[in-house]
Amino acid sequence: MNILVIGGGGREHTLCWKLKQSEHCKKLFAAPGNAGTAECATNLSIGVSDFEKIKIAVLDHQIELVIVGPEEPLVLGIHDFFLKDPALMKVGIIGPKKKAATLEGSKAFAKAFMYRHNIPTAAYKEFTSETLVKAEAFLEKSNPPYVLKADGLAAGKGVLILDDLKQAKKELRQMLLEKKFGKASRKVVIEEFLNGIEVSCFVLTDGKNYLKLPMAKDYKRIGEEDTGLNTGGMGAVSPIPFVDDLFEQKISNQIIKPTIQGLKKDKIPYKGFIFIGLIKVGDEPKVIEYNVRLGDPETEAVIPRIKNDLVELFQSVQNESLDTIKLEIYPEVAATVMAVSKGYPESYQKGKIIKGLSKDKMIFHAGTKLIDEKVQTAGGRVLAVTSMAKDHKTALHKTYETLSKISFEGIYYRKDIGFDL
Repeated sequence: MNILVIGGGGREHTLCWKLKQSEHCKKLFAAPGNAGTAECATNLSIGVSDFEKIKIAVLDHQIELVIVGPEEPLVLGIHDFFLKDPALMKVGIIGPKKKAATLEGSKAFAKAFMYRHNIPTAAYKEFTSETLVKAEAFLEKSNPPYVLKADGLAAGKGVLILDDLKQAKKELRQMLLEKKFGKASRKVVIEEFLNGIEVSCFVLTDGKNYLKLPMAKDYKRIGEEDTGLNTGGMGAVSPIPFVDDLFEQKISNQIIKPTIQGLKKDKIPYKGFIFIGLIKVGDEPKVIEYNVRLGDPETEAVIPRIKNDLVELFQSVQNESLDTIKLEIYPEVAATVMAVSKGYPESYQKGKIIKGLSKDKMIFHAGTKLIDEKVQTAGGRVLAVTSMAKDHKTALHKTYETLSKISFEGIYYRKDIGFDL
């Protein structure tokens, strides 16, 4: 079948790389794609939320299956758009409909969902500009650090963790009154701070059945030993040593099953990936957030560990027959390290020529463009390098060895990914 992957980051390159290995994949397209997807798919110069142009491309290229990588088109309702159009309604879509995508599109919606279905999470309250005085009073009664979350999508920048009450009040005012994060902060969730170790859990569901994919741990801070500003992710490893059988059972029973059952009870059809951002507090798992797609860079560590044909998995999602699939996982450890542009996650330059890329290594492009047959940087996060080996130490050594041969002006990557394992 002809397949379209929507998106242009490391997650989408990894999906294209895996889909291309399937005997069921006839022609593969990426919109907009990047220099990496260009090696295994045909790039289409279309924005991820330009539904009309996506429709034209789907019809022109006789696309039968669409995999939606990023959250924005899902939250804006691309799945609903396809279902409402007679010319598109038979095209398979991997990604939830608009209502279900609100799990990521609204922090308040997600928290209410968790409370309603007794899914363990941090205590919280939501506020608007009209209830600012109550919000400040709530902060005064809370213990630091103070967690402020913009309700809507804010490109990964809408979460603030602050130790100082005065600073927390100032940021709260900027979010609610000055729209620091635009429409995303018209409502703000103030949340209890949870102290523990974060875990990324991934589920693929057909709406009735689900498969639990390999778990991963990602590293968000720009600086080594988890210091400095938050980023979209500086690296990931899978599996995670501290997730033993007992803890994994708790995740399944207390979080995954109630999430799938909760969607059914609320009559919210869901076909696609659910990312559950967890935190291990003591020996108990709690949910930090839901995403309605795969995480990045966790995708670059999780997808290479899956033995199954990805197209067959997606066909089972469409047919609601995931219960007939046995998920097979490579036992090896996957270690991913992200190379970023100088200055990221703040201002950075683009258009730097990348040297030392090797086609026999797992190098997934996150922010690149092919200009005059030269691969150039086109984003803050540029490349995700993944290696697999029998243990974490060896996998990380192989990844860093590959990275040492890659260069572009201002290249930076953390040299301590996996340090805490």
